[in-house]
Amino acid sequence: MKLKREYIVHHSGNESMIITMEEAEFSGIVKGNKVFGLILECLKEDTTEENIVKHLKEKFNDRNDKIESDVKRVVSELTKIGAIEELPTADDTHTKLF
Repeated sequence: MKLKREYIVHHSGNESMIITMEEAEFSGIVKGNKVFGLILECLKEDTTEENIVKHLKEKFNDRNDKIESDVKRVVSELTKIGAIEELPTADDTHTKLF
């Protein structure tokens, strides 16, 4: 999954946001804290929820389950507004005959 190109990430102090371009499905600004910003940075490249959680746990030296729930919540909300695109995986590009 990856943040669609119609969504621009901006950071200002301890606040992060995505701003939509004209052709985006959602019109508006989504704001969040520093953790939200780190999740957005991860989503600039093709990644998975698991990889984002791993990255944040390493960054904060934390084994807390709150990071996992935060990532799930952010990804869910971004998916609802159409900001996330699902890219095909290697498994998706092969046709199974049997």
